[in-house]
Amino acid sequence: MRLRFAARWWPTLATALLVPAFTGLGFWQLDRAGQKAELQAEYDARLRGPLVAVGARVQPAEELRFYRVVAKGRYDSAHQIFIDNRVQQGRVGYHVVTPLKLEASETRVLVNRGWIALGRDREHLPAVETPAGVQEITGVAVVPAEHVFTLGKPAAAGGPWETVWQNIDMQRFKESVGYPVQPVVVLLDPHSPAGGLVRDWSRLDAGIATHKAYAFQWFVLAFALLVTYIVMNTRKRR
Repeated sequence: MRLRFAARWWPTLATALLVPAFTGLGFWQLDRAGQKAELQAEYDARLRGPLVAVGARVQPAEELRFYRVVAKGRYDSAHQIFIDNRVQQGRVGYHVVTPLKLEASETRVLVNRGWIALGRDREHLPAVETPAGVQEITGVAVVPAEHVFTLGKPAAAGGPWETVWQNIDMQRFKESVGYPVQPVVVLLDPHSPAGGLVRDWSRLDAGIATHKAYAFQWFVLAFALLVTYIVMNTRKRR
């Protein structure tokens, strides 16, 4: 009794295409994990560094991203926004984002003051107290995603202000107001007295473990397909 390998052309072609493709996807996921590891290391290093002052000059995002920053100014509640569908311990609510008008300038920096529970319904927003006078805020500067899905359209400068947004869209915000805006959002420190709400910020999770898990799955699929191809096309022969 001997084993004889005889494969038709179409499973051979499919295997020849899919095994390298699955393997390539696995290595791509490993490469993404490496990039995310560098991002995580950058976040941890900058978070341990000294406070960075946010000034009147509109700074490049890279100068502020992931640093703990400090800024002084007055809240501009006229352009405050509620970021919808934010969940805190199983409860639905909003993140309240308020521009801070920096001292001696027209430049604003957006401050995420934290989470507040949904009001009676979505037609009635919860009451939010915004402190008056000069405030000194500290927190971690983050850069919102550039490409976000939103159901709303940018409000025209000088027109009615749209209070509830689906996401923090920096480009939309800049187009809706008539003043310069820093390219980051400051996550207000949990212990800051500058008009904060519920601020249970989680540490940045770059998703390294997820990419490694996906890479493992792609490699397993490539191996399983190759073994199946060999087994299914190997026959016994007398």
